[in-house]
Amino acid sequence: MKTLSTFLLLLLVAAMPAQAFDLDMGGGLGDVLKNLPIGKDKGKKQESGSDGVLGLAQAANFKEFSQEEEIKIGTEISGNLLGAAPLVKDVALQHYVNQIGRWVASQSERKDLVWYFGVIESEDVNAFSAPGGYVLITKGLYRKLGSEAQLAGVLAHEIGHIIKKHHLKVMQQSQLIGSASKLVGDKAGQGNSFVKNLIGNGAEICARGLDKDAEFEADRIGMVLTARAGYDAFGLVDVLQEIGHVPSNDSSVALLFKTHPAPDERLAKLGDAVGDRLDSVSDGKALESRLYRLK
Repeated sequence: MKTLSTFLLLLLVAAMPAQAFDLDMGGGLGDVLKNLPIGKDKGKKQESGSDGVLGLAQAANFKEFSQEEEIKIGTEISGNLLGAAPLVKDVALQHYVNQIGRWVASQSERKDLVWYFGVIESEDVNAFSAPGGYVLITKGLYRKLGSEAQLAGVLAHEIGHIIKKHHLKVMQQSQLIGSASKLVGDKAGQGNSFVKNLIGNGAEICARGLDKDAEFEADRIGMVLTARAGYDAFGLVDVLQEIGHVPSNDSSVALLFKTHPAPDERLAKLGDAVGDRLDSVSDGKALESRLYRLK
């Protein structure tokens, strides 16, 4: 299958393990950040009202899927997304983005996943993630980045969705996933209609976005993972500020503004949640000169 061979290519160009990616951070940064909470606002309860993805998932008694099941769902959904917008044909770019993404992902609790990252052919400003460790950002968004820290912040936000299983929870809440056994029992070539329906609707969920609570949580996680990785913790903030300057009637951001809270709202929520917690790690690196430039 073409989509699966695409992921094999990603695996080949991303051969360098995360542990080999040296930011020359020096000691101590990991110790400062390892216990920094990433799931709650400072001094506030998690926002998850009855219409929020987190509250709905809890109400639906979300069932944990095995890692095998999660990866199978994510592989097929990502294949559908790549069918609509293929990877940019720049092996050096894809290798670089995988290096950064895997290094940032190694700071999370999902070290057990094999992570895949890619830049896709689209001038829209957006990014997508799918269960199991798949993250795609558009060429349009990549062009707006001014530093490696900003790239790390964007990827970390999407990593946050995956480690919190936001998309899986929405799919279950939407009754798109009924039984894990139906998925695992599907045999290649049998054309199981349940799986086909699951994958198609799952791709739609990944593309159309999540609710505000999930986006705010991913923003918080993104900042912390970026800092843990040794980057300027405010890389994501810089990207949100840049996007906020784009006119809302610009077609390149139409989908992003439709599927995400407004940048100003996200920045305000981050300010409330983070406060001065990251002041002690303000020496994180931006690495503007190391950002891979598109040809």
